[in-house]
Amino acid sequence: MKSKQTVISQQRAPIYDALQRFRDMRVVPFDVPGHKRGRGNPELTAFLGKQCVGVDVNSMKPLDNLCHPVSVIREAEELAAEAFGANHAFLMVGGTTSAVQSMVLTVCKRGDKIILPRNVHKSVINALVLCGAIPVYVNPEVDARLGISLGMQRQQVARAIAEHPDAVAVLVNNPTYYGICSDLRAIVRMAHDAGMRCLADEAHGTHFYFGNGLPVSAMAAGADMAAVSMHKSGGSLTQSSFLLTGPGVHAGYVRQIINLTQTTSGSYLLMSSLDISRRHLALHGQEIFHKVVDMADYARQEINAVGGYYAFGRELMNGDSVFDFDSTKLSVHTRDIGLAGIEVYDILRDEYDIQIEFGDIGNILAYLSMGDRLQELERLVSALSEIRRHYQKDPAGMLTQEYVEPEVVMSPQDAFYADKVSLPLGQSEGRVCSEFVMCYPPGIPILAPGERITAEILEHICYAKEKGCSMTGSEDPELQYINVLA
Repeated sequence: MKSKQTVISQQRAPIYDALQRFRDMRVVPFDVPGHKRGRGNPELTAFLGKQCVGVDVNSMKPLDNLCHPVSVIREAEELAAEAFGANHAFLMVGGTTSAVQSMVLTVCKRGDKIILPRNVHKSVINALVLCGAIPVYVNPEVDARLGISLGMQRQQVARAIAEHPDAVAVLVNNPTYYGICSDLRAIVRMAHDAGMRCLADEAHGTHFYFGNGLPVSAMAAGADMAAVSMHKSGGSLTQSSFLLTGPGVHAGYVRQIINLTQTTSGSYLLMSSLDISRRHLALHGQEIFHKVVDMADYARQEINAVGGYYAFGRELMNGDSVFDFDSTKLSVHTRDIGLAGIEVYDILRDEYDIQIEFGDIGNILAYLSMGDRLQELERLVSALSEIRRHYQKDPAGMLTQEYVEPEVVMSPQDAFYADKVSLPLGQSEGRVCSEFVMCYPPGIPILAPGERITAEILEHICYAKEKGCSMTGSEDPELQYINVLA
């Protein structure tokens, strides 16, 4: 229960207030940006509106500076830390990708080992390319029916820690894209007992901090750092996020790491959206996400009643690899009606004007949050029912798994920067990949630099391409060729 004092403080939005004061001052702009409050670019102003471009401004004393905050941005960070139960919160304007990378770069240097699940977002492995850390992968258990990777089992993490006592950190997805949660409290305990940091990628778990009956948040579980994607379920503008740190992390050093890669021209549109959205969640988050969970539960029930689909939920929980489940996630297995998730995704968009978050080879995800309404969910259920009626076919011959266990040969950094050659995809079996191959979204690599290309992986890539998945990460945009070690 939040104290009265906390509730009062959370009603403040210092960046928003400073921008309001600044707008009232009618300052003459002889600084950047060059559109000069929109006057210089009338087409942009007509499209985005005067209210928006009028506060697209540069850092200055009344508005503080993201790289070295001392006033309103610093206040906003302190309020965010209070709202999220963190020791410090950093406003991130490079998306959760920059928060994840700053998190890894803070704890890892070249040659350090980090324990992590292989089904991480590409931003994690990109961070390893940048800093030269060595991944120790805990390969996740896979649900045979759904074909999705689950969380990290406690025993696997304990084994990885025992076999690699020199590792500096353990990284956990909290939750996965599908809503699967590992036993975060236990993993934090194991990491700390071994003298390691515990990091959490909470790109899809912002609401854990504000909902009742949802999985534990990273800060509540005692993690050292967490990357929180406010623009996903938190309501802020795209590309805005928080990086949270616990009591044992030196905030000044984290700031230095962030400033290695983050822009020196922080967007006040993004920062004010973080400020306003944090206030909104702190004051109304429990009520908001209670409604979201109720909507998701209703939709699961209705979709399962259609037949053929499986909208999965908390029944997957097994006390270990599925320690908890994010009930706001509306994930639906489609393979039993003979359609890949990406095929259902395309039909929903092209024929029903319904845009869902993603489809893979066996599942779709409809991302629910504060802006959704029951009548739109009913439209989705109706569309899925019609798709089953019109498009259902025999699922024989369909691939089942979105996760293929990798064979790691060398570190991502060594492979990425090594001498390489480009080969036709079909001639690459047995070679070591030197780039990324992934379906986006969700952006979990099928291949990462330093991994051997196997027949199973090639089959998976060709199948995903054939079904219409958006393949990204490779130098060749068509993925006819792939870069391998020379």
